[in-house]
Amino acid sequence: MGYVFDLGAVLSGQYLNWFLIGIATTLALTAAAWCLAMTVGILLTLVRMIPFRPFEWFVALYVEYHRNVPLLVQIFVWYFGVPSLLPRWARLWINAHHGEFLLATVALGLAAAAYVAEDLRSGIRSIPKTQYEAARSIGFGYLGAMGYIVLPQALRIVIPPLINQTLLLFKNTSLAMAIGVGELTYRTREVESYTFKTFEAFAVATAVYLAVSFCIMALGDFADRRLKLEAR
Repeated sequence: MGYVFDLGAVLSGQYLNWFLIGIATTLALTAAAWCLAMTVGILLTLVRMIPFRPFEWFVALYVEYHRNVPLLVQIFVWYFGVPSLLPRWARLWINAHHGEFLLATVALGLAAAAYVAEDLRSGIRSIPKTQYEAARSIGFGYLGAMGYIVLPQALRIVIPPLINQTLLLFKNTSLAMAIGVGELTYRTREVESYTFKTFEAFAVATAVYLAVSFCIMALGDFADRRLKLEAR
């Protein structure tokens, strides 16, 4: 007897709720990690642009660590290793506030920040140095010249690679299931385990990942075109 494809078996009752919870958790994890990645990435870029060798070495070491150590290992370091170094009250606080989600956000966000910093550095290098010098000559300090003159132009240039980093970050959230975060892949495994409908369960997950990825690309393309129009 052939296999009977039954999508309704995984998209009804509690299974549908599990999928919806997984999607919401994945989107929340992506958004939180993205905000952290952008913040840290910009800070790393600003620090690296300061002409002081130890700062450059620190950022270079940070980038190389996150580029060369598997992301799953980084997540394990944050989940199993870092809390053991914290005082007891801090560990209790983390455990009481969705520790898996919190530490997965930190691991994913800090890893993505390394790539964001590299993209921003490439964008800044494409801005003529005379613009920075002109900003300093009219009274801007280092942060003012970078924040008001250089970084806004660099951000427009690096939007396409930043969209790629956002897509990568979104897909990498699936690794958080390894420490028990109930994101989409985790919930898909739950549905598959209860229904034994492996193909249907992962077909739903695949469709959701594709749909969200297309939305991210469309939003990025829209933002890219708007910023280029404003820059004219």
